Amino acid sequence: MDVAIIDYDMSNLHSVQAACRKVGLSSLITSDENQILDAKVAILPGVGAFGEAMNHLIQSKLDQTIYKFVETGKLFIGICLGLQLLFETSEEFGGNNGLGIIKGNVKRLPFKKVHNIRYPVPQVGWSKIYKNSANWNDTLLSENLDGEFMYFVHSYYVELSDRSLTLTTTVYGQQEYCSSIQCDNIFATQFHPEKSGETGLKVYNNIRSVIAKS
Repeated sequence: MDVAIIDYDMSNLHSVQAACRKVGLSSLITSDENQILDAKVAILPGVGAFGEAMNHLIQSKLDQTIYKFVETGKLFIGICLGLQLLFETSEEFGGNNGLGIIKGNVKRLPFKKVHNIRYPVPQVGWSKIYKNSANWNDTLLSENLDGEFMYFVHSYYVELSDRSLTLTTTVYGQQEYCSSIQCDNIFATQFHPEKSGETGLKVYNNIRSVIAKS
């Protein structure tokens, strides 16, 4: 199996699996620790509330499985809520602890009105990703262009303690925020590559390339 898609009852699982299938990756939606640890790549998708998601991860002991997988050095990918869960805390619903793998916090997007244009929360739709790192060559965005559109659905964004981990930024209203990160063997995005058409499929093609080289 190429890819384990981690099932914790909160996720946009089947769209991720469809994207894997589209580029020729074998994948399995699973909550089984052995299957996840045996995979070449693990993906943590996510749609929903941060606190509820963490409760599901802890109750199923998938939090421990995630820690073990990250320690293997194999590619680990977080998508949307799956990105946010990697961080220490979220201010959603009064505050919740996350996995704490990456230092930083999750904050709510502010409502904005700029020149009579409303930017409601949640942000739903297409926005551009901009290079924060000068070099994307060794990342899953190596085939993407600076300023390409990706699809977003979220009310919160991550604020990193170490901003050098920020791979791309995105602007919504006048709020610039981190839209993807690269931290050692962890790649994670606020946008949904699996819902971003051909630009998003470039990410999945690069997952296939990483596996081919391993």
